[in-house]
Amino acid sequence: MSVPATSSNPPAGTPFFRSRWVEVPDSVVGVADRGLPKGFRAAGVAAGIKPSGGTDVALLVCDAPDAVSAARFTRSGTAAPPVLVTKDESRLDALRAVVITSGNANAGTGRDGFTTARQVRAAAAEAAGVGEDEVAVCATGVIGVPLPMDVVPQGVAAAGTALREDGDEDFRRGIETTDLFPKTATLTVALDGGEVTLHAVCKGAGMIQPSFATMLCFVTTDARLSAETADLLLGVCVKRSFDRISVDGQLSTSDTAVLIASGASGIAVEPGTPDEQRFGLALDALLRQLALLITADGEGARRVGRVTVRGSDGPACERVARQVANSPLVKTALYGGDPNWGRIVQAVGAVLPGPALNPVGVRIAGVEVCRDGQEVVFDRPALEALVRDVEVEYDITLGAAVGEDGGVPDFANETEVYFSDLGHEYVTLNAEYTT
Repeated sequence: MSVPATSSNPPAGTPFFRSRWVEVPDSVVGVADRGLPKGFRAAGVAAGIKPSGGTDVALLVCDAPDAVSAARFTRSGTAAPPVLVTKDESRLDALRAVVITSGNANAGTGRDGFTTARQVRAAAAEAAGVGEDEVAVCATGVIGVPLPMDVVPQGVAAAGTALREDGDEDFRRGIETTDLFPKTATLTVALDGGEVTLHAVCKGAGMIQPSFATMLCFVTTDARLSAETADLLLGVCVKRSFDRISVDGQLSTSDTAVLIASGASGIAVEPGTPDEQRFGLALDALLRQLALLITADGEGARRVGRVTVRGSDGPACERVARQVANSPLVKTALYGGDPNWGRIVQAVGAVLPGPALNPVGVRIAGVEVCRDGQEVVFDRPALEALVRDVEVEYDITLGAAVGEDGGVPDFANETEVYFSDLGHEYVTLNAEYTT
C-alpha cells in the first residue's frame, strides 16, 4: 500500500520507530517492515465481504504443536460474538490460529452472531489443521449487519490454501478497514541465547478509546515463552500502549490483541531473567509505536498530542488525562495548531469536584502558559509555531506550583494518554461510513 507523504502519513522508507515518545531499547538490533518469525504462516484473500472487493479474510497459523499464547479483549458491555466466543470457548494460553473477517464486525447480531462466529472458527480450524479451541476468531467493520455466510466459509478455506511463510503482507491487508497506512514491523531482538524475531501487525483508525483502544493486534515470536510469561508481558505492554490512546473516545465492540509464541528458535525466555526484561522492553516499544501509528491515522488526523498529568491524587490524574484527550474542543485546537489553553482548563474542570477554583498548571510544547489557574506571560507567536508540529505535548499539574514550605510540591502521581486531533475529514468519513 502506498502512503501519502503528509504530516500524519509517514513517507515510504521512514524507519518504523519514528515517534520521539518511544525509546528503542538496545536489545532491538534489527527492524524490518516484513517478515514472520519461524513457525508461522499467513494469508489474506478477498471473499466478498467488502463492497470494494478488497482483501477481507485473513488467517494466521502457528505450526508448532506446543505453541503458547495470551490474549486481551475489549471491556465493552456489548462485545461482539467473536470476542465472546474466543474469550469463553478457546484455549487462550494455547492458540495456534487466528481468523479475521474485515468489513463486517459481526457485532450487534444477537444469538445468530454466536452461531456465525463458531462456524467461522470451525472453518478456520479445518483450514489450519488445528483444534477449534486453538483458534481465535475476530471481526472488524460495520456493526449490526449479519456476516455473509454464503461467502465467508469458502473465503476461509481459500485462505488456508494460500498460507505461506511470507504471507504477512496479504494477512495485513485482510485485517484493515479504514486504515490509511500499514501498521506493522518485525524486530530482531538480542538475547543471551541468541537472536529471536518479534513481529506485530495491527489495524485501527477510528472508534478509538483507551479501554483498551479500538483495534486488532496480532503479535508473533519464535522465542520460547511460558504461558505465564506471555500473559504477563502482553498484559503489561497493552496497558502501556493500546490502553493509552484515544481518537474519538468511542469504545469498540471488537478489540482483540493476541500474542503467540512458536518457540521455533529454540531460545527460551525464562521468567525473572535479563532476557525476559530485554524481550519485554522490545515488545513494549513495538506496541507503543504501533499504538501511536493508530492515533496518527485517526481518520483524517494531522497531529498527535500527548497529555501528561501530575498530581497528588492518582485517580484524579487519570480522569483528567482521559477527559483532555477526549475533549472535542482540545482536539480541534490541536487540529488547527491553536495553543488555546483555556480549552484544556475547562476539560480539567469537568472531572474535578466543584464548584471550586483549583490551582491548575498547563504547559504546551514545553512552554508554561498557565500557573495556579492563571495565565502567565509567554511568547504566543513562538508557541503557535511549536503546536504545528506533528507531535505536541500537553503537561498539566493538579495543585499549587509552590508548596506550603515554599518549595516545589511533590506530585506523587503521573499518567499519560496519547490522542489525535479532530478535523473535517473525520466528520466526513464517519458521516458516510455506511452509505
